[in-house]
Amino acid sequence: MAIDPERPNEAAARAAAALEEIGRRSDEESFEELNSQIQQLTLGQRQLRRLLDAVVAISADMDTRVVLQHIVEAAADLVPARYGALGLLGDSGDIVDLITVGVDDEKIRVASGLPQGHGLLRRLIADRKPLRVDDIAADPSSVGFPPGHPVMTTLLGVPLMIRDAVYGNIYLADKHDGTPFSDDDEALLTALASAASVSIENARLYERLQRAAEHFQRRLLPTLPDLSPLAVAGAYQPASDLPRLGGDWYDAVLLPDGATCVVIGDVTGHDVETAPLMSQIRNMLRALAYDRGGPPGVLVSRLDHALSMFDDPPTATLVCGLIEGGRGGYTFRWSNAGHLPPLLIGADGDTGYLAPAQHGIPVGFDPSFPRFTHEHPLPPGSTLLLFTDGLVERRDRDIDTGLTSLAGHAARLATAPLPRLCADLVAGHDQAFDDDVALLALRVPDWLSSA
Repeated sequence: MAIDPERPNEAAARAAAALEEIGRRSDEESFEELNSQIQQLTLGQRQLRRLLDAVVAISADMDTRVVLQHIVEAAADLVPARYGALGLLGDSGDIVDLITVGVDDEKIRVASGLPQGHGLLRRLIADRKPLRVDDIAADPSSVGFPPGHPVMTTLLGVPLMIRDAVYGNIYLADKHDGTPFSDDDEALLTALASAASVSIENARLYERLQRAAEHFQRRLLPTLPDLSPLAVAGAYQPASDLPRLGGDWYDAVLLPDGATCVVIGDVTGHDVETAPLMSQIRNMLRALAYDRGGPPGVLVSRLDHALSMFDDPPTATLVCGLIEGGRGGYTFRWSNAGHLPPLLIGADGDTGYLAPAQHGIPVGFDPSFPRFTHEHPLPPGSTLLLFTDGLVERRDRDIDTGLTSLAGHAARLATAPLPRLCADLVAGHDQAFDDDVALLALRVPDWLSSA
């Protein structure tokens, strides 16, 4: 584009004229004008800073609901306004969810349900562009407020667009200073909505990845067989934060000699390669148990040697055990490779961890390291619980506290059906996990009560 050589001279002339005009005014007038300009500049910088802070805040979380709450709070703080809301739209264009600031959205929902998108809200949805109203009651599109809803005077709304589709609308009402919403307010809210759409899309992609990863992980876990007369149940819960691809697993298989082989394990690491490695180790151990047999210590030693064929052997902690017996009584024989000890829960609620002094190191480190086989009776009606460390470890407490808490919780569920026991043990931590959780519960029949 060509540059007009006259334009710089014209701008200079205008600037000189402005300075001359200021010079003709009194010193007091000049100071007031300069002070006003400085205040406007400072205000603009402050608003820009607040906008950037708001964008950072709404980008700091990957939970869609939390992101949406951040958006509403940031919008009401940025303008600032007494009331704020974000209405999510369904496929039909109706409002299907509402997140608010300054009003009790639950109370409004109980009193009048979700907004139906009539009047001004319908106009905002249909026009797909910012809407500013200085007097809601006097606007021809206004249909009033439902019972129990605060009466509002001014309104500013902007659409929330994701990939050219309207995801929802952000709307504010009644500025704290009582003035109508301005062009600057509209520009700020529009800028926030634009940044918010990116954060929402990222959160949605994140959650989609979480679901896909969890689905993949669960597909790698076995379907537990019928081990009658033993009862069996398992549970898996991914970590609360990404990555959700972990190396925790459980397994149970009925062997040709009638014994039941049970395994709980945790492959070191949390990345895309960990879950396939977990599946490989699980299948290797299952094949060794089914084809070769032998005491658990021997099975784990064979697994150690099998893993040595890898250029970079994977490592894992695990407990591998055999449940043997029948009407004469059941016995649990097991080998522990650096894993947390199994928990034995008596039918009377008495609990104890099976933790003998000889404790092995994780598999995959040294195939020459000796493995040990331990043995313990399983009383009638007792429950054997195998679990990974995610069930008891927390960043803010030592593991002994977690183990004590688990034993106490399990004791209260000593006679509960195994699916409920597993579900309650997982739910007992408020669904917040620093690591993956896998658990396997097996219950010995109570022959005395069935005789």
